[in-house]
Amino acid sequence: MWSGTRRLGLRAARKLKQIIIAIVGFFAVWVLRAIRRMNPDRIAAAATAVAPRIGRWLPEHRIGRANLAAAYPEKSPREIEEILCGVWSNLGRVSAEYAHLDRLWDFDPARPSRIEIAPDTAERFVRLRDDGKPALIFAAHLANWELPALAASAYGLETAILYRAPSVSPVANAVRRIRTLNMGTLIPTGIGAPSAAAAALERGTHVAMLVDQYYYRGTEVTFFGRRCASNSMIARLARHYECPLHGTRVIRLPDNRFRVELTEAIVAPRDADGRIALQPTMQLITSIVEGWIRENPEQWLWLHRRWR
Repeated sequence: MWSGTRRLGLRAARKLKQIIIAIVGFFAVWVLRAIRRMNPDRIAAAATAVAPRIGRWLPEHRIGRANLAAAYPEKSPREIEEILCGVWSNLGRVSAEYAHLDRLWDFDPARPSRIEIAPDTAERFVRLRDDGKPALIFAAHLANWELPALAASAYGLETAILYRAPSVSPVANAVRRIRTLNMGTLIPTGIGAPSAAAAALERGTHVAMLVDQYYYRGTEVTFFGRRCASNSMIARLARHYECPLHGTRVIRLPDNRFRVELTEAIVAPRDADGRIALQPTMQLITSIVEGWIRENPEQWLWLHRRWR
């Protein structure tokens, strides 16, 4: 009797969860479509004003405050809160900009572009496109972190991008449709991601991924003076395929503009056998990302638990 009642309860719980997911998915997709009909600058400005007011009541605000206090022990509580306000403002803008991703990259010669590309970065994109070799590109959750993929597409760089799909299916489908408009091949994170990334490199494609989140089975690195675990897949792929490693970042500028940068290939440390060393390479990448964050701390996503 008890087991039968329990099974019925589990079925009812699963059914209720499916209904809730469907409702959330419908609402989220409706919001995306509504935002897409609005002026991107106006909706981004509204999100900038609203997001900090909502964010300070969420659990992630406490996580962000603790992260910033540990990373910047010299800063006062007031300075920490100012940075956190900027973090929420940036996240609000990213959320509003998401529905307009395919429209943000605008090279209309009749008006100033939203996207600023320095000549040396443009030259590197062209060189990567034309050298006939695969490469690995790392990025971080800075400013609007979706824009480097648009830059690669704009310069004709064949790219495969690892991304984390939303858990709500309707939202995941809507996001994928938006991303595929102006991005390369999309590889969802998961058990098949390393094989898919390896296959892309073998085809001569450039593989890009975010490297600034905690990974529970990762390689230990030091980030802002504290130990944490980082996914070493990019270093393992570089070691196996002897691919060059480049970093890319976005900087949010005033007046709804951005600057996209691409580094020269970094010199990956080698072990005694001459192969790319995994932990030192991940530490080098992590240190580069830390340097980027220190330049504009309010533009990084401090709201996840980078240290465990």
